[in-house]
Amino acid sequence: MVLSETVRLCLEILARQAYAPSQEKGQNWSRRKAMEHIIAKLLQNFEEGKMTRRQLIQSLALAATAASATSAVPAAAADSHVVKTAYLNHVGYQVADYAKSRDWYADLFGMKVALDDGKKANLAVGESLVIFHNRQSPNTPIIDHICFTIADWDKDKSVRGAVAAELKRRGLEVQSSANSLDIKDPDGFRIQLGGKDQ
Repeated sequence: MVLSETVRLCLEILARQAYAPSQEKGQNWSRRKAMEHIIAKLLQNFEEGKMTRRQLIQSLALAATAASATSAVPAAAADSHVVKTAYLNHVGYQVADYAKSRDWYADLFGMKVALDDGKKANLAVGESLVIFHNRQSPNTPIIDHICFTIADWDKDKSVRGAVAAELKRRGLEVQSSANSLDIKDPDGFRIQLGGKDQ
């Protein structure tokens, strides 16, 4: 598949999610503007040679995945899975200057700074967060990871064990921390699973 076809497919998915029906007035507009900004920034970085074609495609695919995850999952389908995603918890970005990104997003979109520890900033978008931290390598802006809140994770301690067992049953390598489980998707993107506070 050529670059233009891949980009077109990713943009279609992002557009579908950005314009998806929402119960909250104004949420469609905010979602659309956020997606337009993400797409524009990724394309700008690619055109300026700051990221490779592969990085562009991976970033667009991850953004499309994250956008798709925010749409409603039919209850019957969700109930048949051990790993029941409640909602998108956060998306983590590696950026050149986390404070500059924090201020830009807070000012333009009215996002509230939920945490700033001097190394990273968490901005609240409803129940979800956008996290900015300084990137490790220069000239490589990336989406670092996405995090899903798992249904009943905080209410039922057995859920964590059941989720870990299911992930291992599927042959996934599971990294465990105090509040979450980390896995990698087929393309190597880090996926974090856990409760509300991660």
